[in-house]
Amino acid sequence: MAFTATDVKNLREKTGCGMMDCKKALSATDGDMDAAIDWLREKGLAASQKKASRIAAEGAVYAYTDDEHKCGVVIEVNAETDFVAQNKEFMAFVETCAKTVAACSPADVEALAECKAVGSELTVADLLREKILTIGENIKIRRFAKYDGITSAYIHMGGKIGVLVNFETSDEIAAKDEFKSFGRDIAMQVAAVSPQYLDPDSVPADVLEKEKAILAEQLKNDAKNANKPAQVIEKIVAGRIGKFYEESCLLNQSFVKEQKISVAEYVAQTAKALGGDIKVVAYTRFEKGEGLEKRVDDFADEVAKMTGQA
Repeated sequence: MAFTATDVKNLREKTGCGMMDCKKALSATDGDMDAAIDWLREKGLAASQKKASRIAAEGAVYAYTDDEHKCGVVIEVNAETDFVAQNKEFMAFVETCAKTVAACSPADVEALAECKAVGSELTVADLLREKILTIGENIKIRRFAKYDGITSAYIHMGGKIGVLVNFETSDEIAAKDEFKSFGRDIAMQVAAVSPQYLDPDSVPADVLEKEKAILAEQLKNDAKNANKPAQVIEKIVAGRIGKFYEESCLLNQSFVKEQKISVAEYVAQTAKALGGDIKVVAYTRFEKGEGLEKRVDDFADEVAKMTGQA
């Protein structure tokens, strides 16, 4: 029986298995969909599908710089329990995923899944299914970011937070130990203070207008300012927007290691000391499980089920 690309796609959606495995299964069963599913289960390839509905909001964030490809990568891979982050096999898989992103520059997670994993003959998707089977938890590659050029990486609390910062400077400056310490400082700043934007120019116009509207409304509701002319209110709002920038923009924030100066001033001081120019181009901060539903275990309910009392 012949089969089409649509059959392969449908089998993949039903089982969660890789495209090549689905193609092999349909070839081995003459295009019989039900038999192909059984074939995949017999091979142990579809077993991971049973775990696919389980909530994966733990795991780890990993960030690193790749000298060979001259880039940096930060990636989040989720699992069901926080114990997995202590599993060497899981962390090795996370590292492999990051290295594969650096080597292959996939456009997104779906494209990464089809890449051949660094140091393996398997694709990332095949390697993922293998880890789900051996580790026994649902595992998902959630997201990643990659910056080409000069980068600094920082991992906080064993993978709870990962930060990648992209810089523009000369290779000569980037090679200096002082720059490496500086880069780590900036990445730690991002991890600790979680800025929303790089600088005031990065703040979207609609966000800025909304912030101004909120500040204006606050002033109007303040008895001391309620009767002031509109132009005076505008000037006060303009002054208070500076505080918003100090809280929300990385370069405007107080430098955590030396509160008397801003991050922008710290960048300028470092550039001057190293005899060149340094520019913070971009950054990405991932916090493990942010925005994901967490699994809640009801111990009493589990005991009741085990004893037949539920």
